[in-house]
Amino acid sequence: MTERVFNFSAGPAAFPEKVLMQARDEMMSLPGLGMSVMEISHRSDEFKAIHSQAISNIRTLLSVPDDYEVLFLQGGSRLQFSMIPMNLASPGQTADYFVTGTWSKKSVGECEKIAGVTPNVVCDFSESGYDRIPAAGEVKLNPDAAYAYYCSNETVQGVQFLDEPDVGDVPLICDSSSDIFCRPLPVQKYGMIYACAQKNAGPAGVTIVIMRKDLVERSSDDLPGYLSFKTHADAGSMFNTPPTFAIYMVNLVAKWLLNDVGGLDKMFARNQEKASMLYEVIDNSDGFYVPHAQPDSRSIMNVTFKLAKEDLLGEFVQQAAERRLCNLKGHRSVGGIRASIYNAVPVEGVTELRDFMTEFRSSH
Repeated sequence: MTERVFNFSAGPAAFPEKVLMQARDEMMSLPGLGMSVMEISHRSDEFKAIHSQAISNIRTLLSVPDDYEVLFLQGGSRLQFSMIPMNLASPGQTADYFVTGTWSKKSVGECEKIAGVTPNVVCDFSESGYDRIPAAGEVKLNPDAAYAYYCSNETVQGVQFLDEPDVGDVPLICDSSSDIFCRPLPVQKYGMIYACAQKNAGPAGVTIVIMRKDLVERSSDDLPGYLSFKTHADAGSMFNTPPTFAIYMVNLVAKWLLNDVGGLDKMFARNQEKASMLYEVIDNSDGFYVPHAQPDSRSIMNVTFKLAKEDLLGEFVQQAAERRLCNLKGHRSVGGIRASIYNAVPVEGVTELRDFMTEFRSSH
């Protein structure tokens, strides 16, 4: 197949076509080097320039203040689930956790394994299938907690925080893996934001960490090297060989957002437009499509719903694929349909999906 499909995968996910074309053109040789980015030394001036530019572009996109580090790590969210309590909490401390879906629940499980650190679950909506986020004032937080942790967008259930939870003076830690760069963020409200790149910022293999410098200093000297945020910050994200190609791709995505999209305000408006197309079809389907998330908790990145007639699911997915609308089947733990409409999914593709959903309902 040479014709590209509309890819609604939850991750690894769609890339901007302009980014893919530039990477293709430079795959054999970066301009003037005679070598691929995957072949040059991470200590070379050429890669240092790419690395520095990627950090600079992230800082510009999110207006990252000077008192925050921007790091590139590996290991994905699975490693962050452990590194965060290991670095940011001392023995005997508790940490508040908002459990609003699959990924925040997994983070609690890993925190429980860290000796001396106790996760305090301030909300858990598992009984309702994780279909909402907490309302303002609904949860009771510990003002002495080492940190408060939440996942801003749960990809499996399709729920998203529209604003940051108010945690007072406690450092707010955010897993923003599936909605990083989808909208502007008030970074100064956070102690730390991290994002696995493969959903909205780049390819699998690199994790972006934005962390307040005073929190970096909490890392104990007794931690193994790779598990210390301070080690990585002191080494400029080069404690070990960094994922050079993944960082190169993150830089291209950041350039695309800055130069082609025009920044995160415009990206946010585009994302809201895409999401509203699909939710309008769902809400006006007279129950043919059944949304998972409650209206005030709906994600603009992952639109999740079921068909009232469950036996039509296979036919829906098959007919959608025949129209080049691919990877729509929901997560195995939830079922139904999940349309991941990340930044790189074009408005054209979402329009095609909207029209297909309307026609499928009419014909059934």
